[in-house]
Amino acid sequence: MGSLILVRHATTAASASGRNLGQRDDPPLADAGRELAAHLGATLAAELAELPHDELRLVSSPALRCRQTASAVSVGLGIAVDAVEITPGLLELDYGAWDGLTAEECRDRDPEQRSAWEADPYATACPEGESGADVARRAFAALSPIERWLAADRARCAIVVTHNHVIRLRLCDLLGWPMREYRDRLSADPGGYSLVTFGIGVPVVRRVNAPAA
Repeated sequence: MGSLILVRHATTAASASGRNLGQRDDPPLADAGRELAAHLGATLAAELAELPHDELRLVSSPALRCRQTASAVSVGLGIAVDAVEITPGLLELDYGAWDGLTAEECRDRDPEQRSAWEADPYATACPEGESGADVARRAFAALSPIERWLAADRARCAIVVTHNHVIRLRLCDLLGWPMREYRDRLSADPGGYSLVTFGIGVPVVRRVNAPAA
């Protein structure tokens, strides 16, 4: 069965401070994030040593924080940085008017909409932004051809560097859980990764939010 490794980008100033970071800004990794990304590269090299993989793809969201994480991973794996495939559909949720705000600031600004979003972030959109369903439509369309490629040969592996909401939505769907609960049931920490195998039959989730060593 081919292996998909879903990686959340390493730490940014926004993730360290609990502020929303979607598509409205494109900051680099923080100093701690660059260090974490280097550790992640070494961790994934050790993970791949245990997986059959004659073919390997490294895919990234176009966001700078993901591209920098993917570059560090490529160094750790000893592959060329220019081999990274950039896929726009893997961008983070567009938080709209909530971009750059903390959860408490969102509640103060839009109490009713925030309450509805927290109850069902899959169906409810951020003001001037996206819902989880919007993210799922574009991200799953980007991931599906990769997953079909993996299912065709057990000696294939794809590492996809993307974002918090993208990862939790995909895992929630693969696990068959109610999509409205994707934020409640799953976490995706900066620099964490999840491992799913694809082949004959249903996909198998083997790791969830594993940390960089």
